[in-house]
This record gives sequence, C-alpha cells and structure tokens, in this order.
Amino acid sequence: MGSAVGGTALPLVALVGLQASTFEVALLAAVAWLPWLLVGLPAGAWVDRLPKRPVMAVCNTVSMAVFASVPLAQLAGVLSVPYLLGVALAAGTAKVFFSLAYRSYLPVLVEREQLLAANTRLQGSESAAQVGGPGLAGVLAAVFGPVSGILADAVSFGVSALCLRAIRQREPKPAVTQRVRLRTQVADGLRFVAGDRYLWTLVAFGAVSNLALNGYASIQVVFLARDLHAGPGTIGLVLAVSEVGGVVGALLIGRLATRFGTARTFLLCEAFAAPAMLIGPADGLVCFVIAGVAVSAGLVGSNVVAGAFRQGYCPPELFGRITACSAVVNYGTIPLGGLLGGILGQTLGVRETMLVMGAVQLAALAIPVFSPLRPLRDFPQRQGERDLV
Repeated sequence: MGSAVGGTALPLVALVGLQASTFEVALLAAVAWLPWLLVGLPAGAWVDRLPKRPVMAVCNTVSMAVFASVPLAQLAGVLSVPYLLGVALAAGTAKVFFSLAYRSYLPVLVEREQLLAANTRLQGSESAAQVGGPGLAGVLAAVFGPVSGILADAVSFGVSALCLRAIRQREPKPAVTQRVRLRTQVADGLRFVAGDRYLWTLVAFGAVSNLALNGYASIQVVFLARDLHAGPGTIGLVLAVSEVGGVVGALLIGRLATRFGTARTFLLCEAFAAPAMLIGPADGLVCFVIAGVAVSAGLVGSNVVAGAFRQGYCPPELFGRITACSAVVNYGTIPLGGLLGGILGQTLGVRETMLVMGAVQLAALAIPVFSPLRPLRDFPQRQGERDLV
C-alpha cells in the first residue's frame, strides 16, 4: 500500500510541487529502475549467499530513511527535482535487493505445488493495495500536499519491517559449500537463462513489454493532469479504479490456469492486455479507466503464472541469480522506456507517445506467440517433478 501511495505521490511532488517538465517526471520513473542495470547481476549472487529475511529487513529500513528525508528536505527548503532523483535511485537500489530476496523467500515458506496459489494471493494483495494506494495519495495530496504521500510511504516500510519479524519459520542456510568467486556465480545464472528456451522467451518478451509499459506509465500522470485537466484527487481516484482489474485478474487466474493450462493462460492474459493500451489515450477519463482495468487484469494474471513457473522450474540454489539475470534484461528496459516516454512526450506530444507505446506492446506479443510456448498447454516442469497446478 505504501509503495502504491509513493508511486503516485513522487511524480505529483515533482509535477505539482516543483513544476517539473514532462521529461523530468518521466526521468524520475526511469531512475527508480536504473539500479537493476547497475547492481542487478551481483545482487542476485549476493542474495543467494545470504539469508533472505534479514536482507529484506535491511532494505525496508533503508527505504524508510530515504523516503522520510523528503518531507525533511521540504521543511529545510532544499527539496528539488535532483533531490527526488537521488531518492528514487537510492530507494530503487534497496528495491533490487528486496525483490530478489522476496522472490527467493517464497519457495522457502510454501511447498512447490502451492506456489501458484501463493503467488495468486500475494499478487492479489498487491493489486488490492494498488487500488487503494493511488486514491489515498490523491486525497493526501489534495488535503495535506503531495509530500504527505511520501511520508506515508516511509511509514509503510517501517510496518513492513515489523511484519517480517513476525515470520517464525526457520530459513535453511544458503547452499554454498565452498567459496566461489562472485563473477563465477553470476556467470552460472547467465548460462542457465541463456540456455533455456522457455526462460529466454519470457525474458525477451518482458524486456520489450516493460519498455512499452513504462514509457506509457511514466507520462500518464502528465496526460491526466495536462491533457485531461484532472486534479490530484481525481488523478489518484482514476489510477485507483484502473487497478481494480488487477484484483479481478488475481481472483480468476487460478481457475483460468486450471481450465486452459498455465502457458495458454499466460498468452491469453497478455493478448487481453496489449490492445487495451491503445484505448487509454482517447479523450475522457472513462476510456483511460477502461484501458487501465483491462491492462492491470491481464498483467497481473500473466505475472502470477509466469512467477509460479519460475519458482517451481528453476533450481533453488540458483534462483536468486536466475531471477537477477532475467530482471536485469526485463527491468533494464524500464528506465529506457521512461526516458523514451519523456523525450517523445515533449516532441510528439503525450497522447501520441502513449499510442506509440501501446503499439509497441501489441507488437511484442509476437515474441511468445511465435515461441516454443505456443504449442504448450502448461509451462514445463522441472525434470522429474510434478507440475505446478
């Protein structure tokens, strides 16, 4: 919930409080994902060497301190766009380590056959937070000012750290029996991903898709504020309602995967989401909301089945590195998408840029459609083990 609030509040602080340009708002979104390119690969190897829960706790503490500094900077009169860029970079770095540890930790807590259900619940709760978060950010911005949403985000990281302490299940020690160079461990993850046609298909599709999605998302607040003349409260409400589709997607994905198979469901979800991006930039808030609901429903559904597949398919001792290698390629295009969205938004126009990004997302569907996934009913399983569903 806190991150959902902060994700809306940070561009609002830049846009409303600091009168940032379209490019600066997009750059803010891009910088938050830049750490995946800078530290993603070694972070995966480090996470495989370390117990996961303490890593997540440290990351929460760092994020809390970073976001809490924003209202203090405002009080001191030093808050600026460069300061917000530094905040986004520091918080993004903490998020890299947290995300890798988080994904590696779930298979420790549940059995392999429970991964799909566990991912569904986690994605469902995240989607529910995405519904409430932007609306709360809009209300806080309208009543107390945009920076109040950043403060709420800081508090949420403290709550998250306390929740982690409540987990009592013992975590097995990392399975590293001898001292191996960090470079060698990183190379192991790269070789596994590069040599697996199913993982590589998901990585390639994710890279193109994330470029388009973040190019679109990085300027949507600008589109709502300047093209559709929506205020902070309305922007928060519109973004919140748009995320309702994610909750619906999380609720339905288990039944869809059982009926059609996990691989087919992945393709169906992505095919449902992509065309909707072309509706969002149309005139009126209704079109934006309809598009947002469809996109969030499709993306949440596909993320659930793809995430469960990776957790059950990849060797546990390599999972952090495999996830990091995939994420560096997948998430590495996110800052590029943000920069591209900002540049095109200032040259072509915001509405036109969103249409371009929607077209790129639609074209990206060719990657999984013409891949080894197309003839499959279900995602493949780890050799000698039962399927996820």
